[in-house]
Amino acid sequence: MASPPPSPVYDTSFDPLTGRPVVLAEGVVRVTAPNASAYTFTGTNSFVLGRERLALVDPGPENAEHEAALRTAIGSRPVEAIILTHTHRDHSASALQWSQRLSAPVWFGGQHRLSRPLRRFERNPIRRSCDWALVPDRALVDGENILAGDLALVVHATPGHCANHLAFGVPEHDLLLSGDHVMGWNSTLVSVPDGSMADYLASLDKVIALPYRQYVPAHGGPIADGPDYARALKAHREMRNHQVVESVKNGARTIGAVVAAIYPTQPAKVRFAARMTITAHVEYLEARGELRVKRGLLGTHLALT
Repeated sequence: MASPPPSPVYDTSFDPLTGRPVVLAEGVVRVTAPNASAYTFTGTNSFVLGRERLALVDPGPENAEHEAALRTAIGSRPVEAIILTHTHRDHSASALQWSQRLSAPVWFGGQHRLSRPLRRFERNPIRRSCDWALVPDRALVDGENILAGDLALVVHATPGHCANHLAFGVPEHDLLLSGDHVMGWNSTLVSVPDGSMADYLASLDKVIALPYRQYVPAHGGPIADGPDYARALKAHREMRNHQVVESVKNGARTIGAVVAAIYPTQPAKVRFAARMTITAHVEYLEARGELRVKRGLLGTHLALT
């Protein structure tokens, strides 16, 4: 009998050297913003790409210290584009300001949108974290080749964490800027209807098949063997699917009861985030026909099919 794939081993020892330019490869410089939190880990990683001509990826929050650090990393070189992996505000809040300062267009995967329409009486729990009004000067599409300054990138659509999420391959260095889709410090938040578990899992399969070894996330440190780690993340999600079904089989009839069964000792903040992702698992299992879900004003009722 084949052994199950290993669970992901999270690296929480990363030292971001916040505010200091860190060279990851020729033409790839990381500058971490001082916005550490339970959801951003040590802060958002911004990237200055290129050698003589540059692009700025995920400029991050509006923060004077981070702005000064990015200006130092850029120096006197021209910035030809502001590029976003996605439009959650910890990545995109300062994009328009940088665009105006540098007279550089903003490129990303289309205006922020939900992964599915809101249901009656439903609210997006992370709506305030989304940059709804930001409009791209150029909407990037899956598979296109672009220049980040003078560094060649390949655009890879990776929806799941949110609908307009992109990752960027850097063929010259065999690395993938994986945004929030794959991170080494934790599993990715998938909060419906902003995100989609089905899309997230499909995007994991997609990046595993891509020809990049090292992943460089937007939070936390580089992942040396990205595809192997992504396989472990997929196995972890499949294990969660199994746990959800088993919890319902054992009598859990609400999402809160499922969360309590799977995370019995976790603090309230962790369980709040877990509830969002478990809700995404429930929708995924419902679509696969493994759960029956009845939604009403009094809450959500779960049952096996």
